[in-house]
Amino acid sequence: QVQVQESGGGLVQPGGSLRLSCVASGTFNNIYTMRWYRRPPGEQRELVATITDGDDKWYADSVKGRFTISRDNAKNTIWLQISHLKPEDTAVYLCNADIQARTSDGSIVKGYWGQGTQVSVSS
Repeated sequence: QVQVQESGGGLVQPGGSLRLSCVASGTFNNIYTMRWYRRPPGEQRELVATITDGDDKWYADSVKGRFTISRDNAKNTIWLQISHLKPEDTAVYLCNADIQARTSDGSIVKGYWGQGTQVSVSS
């Protein structure tokens, strides 16, 4: 069984910072691209940042220069350092990972989601 779990959310003032973590656990062969999404209240989910297993990174224009995605393959973990937070960054932040899970007759690559961690930016 493969699981993805986020942590690190909280309530911060505008201009503050947070570091979100996402850990994959279970029985699998490889983790490929990992992503951070966010879902603002009453809005649709949006892609925020991605990182490949080769450490190639991509950011949405709305977060460039403020968010930094990083990864430790040995720990099956990615982080999202979020700085200079704005009220419009308030959202549930979700981790998604493409994982080659082991099956009874081999393996399969699937996308796995965590439950999300709440980030609230307010004075």
